[in-house]
Amino acid sequence: MSNDTDLIKLYSARILALAADIPLLDRLAQPDATVKRRSPLCGSTVTVDVNVIDGVITGFGQDVKACALGQASASVVASAVIGATRAQIETARDQLKTMLKDGGPVPDAPFDGLEVLIPAREYKNRHASILLTLEATAEAMGKAAQSNCA
Repeated sequence: MSNDTDLIKLYSARILALAADIPLLDRLAQPDATVKRRSPLCGSTVTVDVNVIDGVITGFGQDVKACALGQASASVVASAVIGATRAQIETARDQLKTMLKDGGPVPDAPFDGLEVLIPAREYKNRHASILLTLEATAEAMGKAAQSNCA
């Protein structure tokens, strides 16, 4: 029975609410960069579009095909991503990875809403899906920076 209790804790009402109300699901018409990432373990995919001006995200769109945990992560990221820099995105990605894999602290604001995913620490098979949106966004920021230098 404790396994059922653990799953109930993992899929909390808050996680399900975030998954049901993901912001910025419309893809951008003319993105500066687009990245699609897939979790090989579970098949979750996220496609991210960014518009960047002076190193700051000014537009963001995403297509999320993931489990509730990946969707909740995408929801939190989308709520905080406008105005973020590449350094903030990369820091949030690294902090989320450390939070999940090593029991580290919650990512810094404005991505501190990712604390809702602390119960997923013990579900290593879900980590890749949870990380998809931040990984895709970090990669898209890198692509946008390269294309602006070209």
